[in-house]
Amino acid sequence: MLRRLALALGLLLSFTAIGRAQTADDIIAKTLAAQGMDKMKSVQTIRMTGTMTITPPGIDAAIVIENKRPAKARLTITVQGIENAQAYDGETGWSFMPVQGKTAPEPPSADEMKDLRQQADMDGTLVDYKAKGHKVELVGKEPVPPDAWKLKVTLKDGDVQYMYIDAENWLPIKMDTTRIINGTEMKAETFMSDYKAEGGIMMPHSVVAKIAGLGVTQAVTVQKVELNVPIDDARFKAPAVK
Repeated sequence: MLRRLALALGLLLSFTAIGRAQTADDIIAKTLAAQGMDKMKSVQTIRMTGTMTITPPGIDAAIVIENKRPAKARLTITVQGIENAQAYDGETGWSFMPVQGKTAPEPPSADEMKDLRQQADMDGTLVDYKAKGHKVELVGKEPVPPDAWKLKVTLKDGDVQYMYIDAENWLPIKMDTTRIINGTEMKAETFMSDYKAEGGIMMPHSVVAKIAGLGVTQAVTVQKVELNVPIDDARFKAPAVK
């Protein structure tokens, strides 16, 4: 009888522990710990340098991604020696795409502005998500592969993301989003891999986005990460064009 009671108690405790592990907040806490996000508090700027390949048609580009607190972001893409950029300075956004025949910076669309604001969040969506006005729900576990916890993230601006957290190492491995491209709603799958420690923070060095509606794949390889490097605020302002 005592052995049966002990076994029953052990099973009860196991089920209780499993139940606790299946809450969204527990999963978020584990993934933030696995990423070393506590160290992000001391990071004021990030610069990532790498390459991007777009297929089709098979375009290769050099990219530089820059972030600066409290909410500044810039993406620079150089194609065949031509520099193109989009940025957000914490208040306004802009894009300048000479490769598309543009001769001056232009303001972003409403959907592009939402993307820029999201990119300007250096810590990522899950850090202090409640204070930011976001909502996170646990959907369940799915075989991505590998097995991953699926979180539904409803952002303050109304956008919805589905994030997949590796159930073994607790690192984000996939994100599903819906984006507006040229006025058309497109579904995108983004896969993150090749994690490496940068200043004690685990960062993906391979990011592959597949945009179903366009049949396009964008593959980014990060070659260098610099933390707390000087980045002038002017980098996030629209350039003056003569």
